[in-house]
Amino acid sequence: MLRDILVIAISAIFIENFVLVKFLGICPFLGVSKKIQTAMGMGMAVTFVMAMASALTWCINHFILQPCGLDYLQTIAFILVIAALVQLVEMFLQKMLPGLYNALGIYLPLITTNCAVLGVALLNIQNEFNLIKSIVYGASAALGFTLAIVLFAGVREHLEFSEIPEALKGFPIALITAGLISIAFLGFSGLQI
Repeated sequence: MLRDILVIAISAIFIENFVLVKFLGICPFLGVSKKIQTAMGMGMAVTFVMAMASALTWCINHFILQPCGLDYLQTIAFILVIAALVQLVEMFLQKMLPGLYNALGIYLPLITTNCAVLGVALLNIQNEFNLIKSIVYGASAALGFTLAIVLFAGVREHLEFSEIPEALKGFPIALITAGLISIAFLGFSGLQI
């Protein structure tokens, strides 16, 4: 059991990184990655939402949807759970960390429609994970998202002070950098656990 959990965690963080390998959650990855502090705040918000959404959606699916034969409502039910969790995170940040709340801007409510969050909930069901494995997978996928966005933010901060050809400044160099980081993460795909 412990080995399975470790395999799920390492796989979700490095081998099947949601942003750099599966290309899910690209909007906040590109939009909130200009500063490490903001990227870390977004990563922590996504980690909370993904871990909680994994637990809640698993419970809803196994205790309500499947017994009642309502499997076809998974996507709608999962989106409602995710939206409620994002609202809680948004209210907490607005009250306790207004600077981070303002820095995240429109990207915070967009966690609701972040395909990585919905993707992890659906993949938990598809992979037939139990509750513990679902939570581990959700939290690990979110930590992989956080790792990717913080690495990318660090590179983007460094690029601000680098000499870059005029045609590549701004978004073009960000996309090239994201592609190179993604290629680096694809190196983990041959990892045997």
